[in-house]
Formats: sequence, structure tokens, C-alpha cells
Amino acid sequence: MPTISAFYGVMIRMHRTDHAPPHFHAVYGNQDAAIEIKTLRTLTGTIPRRALALTLEWAALHREALMEAWELCRTHQTPKRIPPLD
Repeated sequence: MPTISAFYGVMIRMHRTDHAPPHFHAVYGNQDAAIEIKTLRTLTGTIPRRALALTLEWAALHREALMEAWELCRTHQTPKRIPPLD
């Protein structure tokens, strides 16, 4: 699962063979949450509230790049890195 960004202890990853809807995984420590790109709602899992808030702030800024990464993963290509949250 490629890591496409990392900030404040949160690692953003996408599976190359993941299922719809388009989503990414936010990993914080040993916790993992799958977050839908279009709605930014949590599909499965959980991460701490502060880590989730930072992740959603970052994702709102990078929705287009996240969709591009999703499309690359769907075609078994390596997604580009996305800048971290500053």
C-alpha cells in the first residue's frame, strides 16, 4: 500500500486493488480509517479525533490530487506524492 503523504504522525495510503467508492486510508499508530474522497466521511475504522480533523483538513485541500491518485491505483500505477499539511 503506497504512502502518498505523511504529516503530524498521520500516514495517507491507498491500496492498488481497493474497492469503490474512491477512498484513502489514514493510518495513525496502529489505527486505520478509510475515508471517502468525495464526501470525506469515514467508511470504516477510526483514528483519534485530532488526527482525523487534520486528515480531513488536508483532504479538503487535495481532493483533486486524491482522485488522480485513486485513478492511478486502479490502473496499477504508482500514485504521485501529495504535499503534507503545513
